[in-house]
Amino acid sequence: MSELILHHYPNSPFAEKIRLVFGYKKMAWKSVTIPMVMPKPDLTALTGGYRRTPVLQIGADIYCDTVLICEVLDTLSSQGTLYPTRNRGAASTIAQWADSAVFTAAMAYNFQPAGVAQVFAGAPAEVVKAFVADRAAMRGGAPRMAPCDATGIYKTYLRRMANMLHEQAFLFGDAPCVADFAFYHPLWFTQQRTPALAGILDATPNILTWMDRMAAFGHGQSEKLSAADALALARLATPASVEKEVFEDDHGIPLGSHVVIAADHFGLEPTEGELVAATRTRFSLRRTDAQAGTVHVHFPRVGYTLKKASA
Repeated sequence: MSELILHHYPNSPFAEKIRLVFGYKKMAWKSVTIPMVMPKPDLTALTGGYRRTPVLQIGADIYCDTVLICEVLDTLSSQGTLYPTRNRGAASTIAQWADSAVFTAAMAYNFQPAGVAQVFAGAPAEVVKAFVADRAAMRGGAPRMAPCDATGIYKTYLRRMANMLHEQAFLFGDAPCVADFAFYHPLWFTQQRTPALAGILDATPNILTWMDRMAAFGHGQSEKLSAADALALARLATPASVEKEVFEDDHGIPLGSHVVIAADHFGLEPTEGELVAATRTRFSLRRTDAQAGTVHVHFPRVGYTLKKASA
């Protein structure tokens, strides 16, 4: 198997989700640091436009969205499983809720003035301004939830989670699953990146104990890698074959078509390429870039739209 390469930056909550999965599964990986805001030329050379963080690269295969990245990592390691057999559907559903509703409320709470002051401590005003503009563009102009609304919603979600953790170590029992990692990362940001606001967690002490338990997994074994070297590895590699993938056609778009895939909300930058696979759970595009060579870019079905590219 080619090396696991994660394109990310330290303050990214979703990247922390995957870094912690690496730790739980005791995996070795390469770390490529990317910019927090656009432009991200080295990353988009691999993805064709997708810019959300993180992105997993395995040779010439590029995996977008932590939902898909978790599925891929789970198949590559026998250390535990992120998807318990008896509760796979429930765990995945809770993870989806945590990655969307809980994350949205938590980050709106975290980015009130006291939190912004800590996240950007010592940064020039133009850096803060660029970040705000970048995230507004990612929301497609939709307003951010007001901190006063986010506070009450976040507290409600924390109480629900505390109830799930009653008399058990993790959300679904004695071992962590994908729901634990999805719930952890926005709370991690509150605790570790905006500690002035972390008092909201004190009302749910079993969540604090659970967070310590999760953090103890660490981040696995990582080594730094330059973006140029990651691109070179992609150029030298050949994407894994998708010829045996079962084609699930829900769009009336045949394989080999030139298509566009984009997130259905937040970070709407499209990726164009040749549709080479459409399974029950993912789409795969083949595209060629001068820097990255020929790659396959993979997306989960949930959260993404597929359509034919304009002629």
